[in-house]
Amino acid sequence: MNRDKLVSAGALLGLIGVAFGAFGAHALRARISPEMLEVYKTGVSYQMTHALALLLLAALIGDSSAPRLIGRAGALMLVGTIVFSGSLYLLAITSTKAWGFVTPFGGICILAGWFALVFSSLRHSGEQR
Repeated sequence: MNRDKLVSAGALLGLIGVAFGAFGAHALRARISPEMLEVYKTGVSYQMTHALALLLLAALIGDSSAPRLIGRAGALMLVGTIVFSGSLYLLAITSTKAWGFVTPFGGICILAGWFALVFSSLRHSGEQR
């Protein structure tokens, strides 16, 4: 992903995250159990956190000696967030337990994205020596 795509993805995740947060607070509160509402809130929390992370990556990509690696980190975080948060939203709204089995795959993608960022940083610091 390049800088513009990272900004667009981060902004879109943020926009949808705010909308989903409001939907959960107002429309779902009376319709789903408190436990499922917490599951839903976890999805919103991770989505908003990674919306900001994508915007941070967009800011970092220009100064990096490894912009492709940062772009890959962003792509992994984006896919991971969609799968992770999306599966939690579906679990909370439908109470279909099978969605809970999908969530870890999103988590693995998110972790891989963070690992790619760490690797990019270590690679960059190694080149400066």
